[in-house]
Amino acid sequence: MTEPTFQQFEANARAQGFDQVLELNRPADTLLDTHSHPFAVSARVIEGSFSLTVGEQTRHLQAGDTFELDADVPHVERYGAQGARYWAARRTRPAASPV
Repeated sequence: MTEPTFQQFEANARAQGFDQVLELNRPADTLLDTHSHPFAVSARVIEGSFSLTVGEQTRHLQAGDTFELDADVPHVERYGAQGARYWAARRTRPAASPV
């Protein structure tokens, strides 16, 4: 299976109601201690690796992996020796109600 382009990722995210789509780069050995965001996120790791800890569960993510987080969920991000680049789709407003 081929990896999506950023444009494909963005189109898919917007079709799912995400209103911001960004490419983020985190430096090597960065620790973002417990924090949360006021938006839901769906993301795909493009390069590098990092660990994402939510509660007692830690996921080790690398290129090709995806993850999702609901808004206001406390988590920890720990980036590896090469840092990481990932695409993040954010839902900053409530999802539209089905008609």
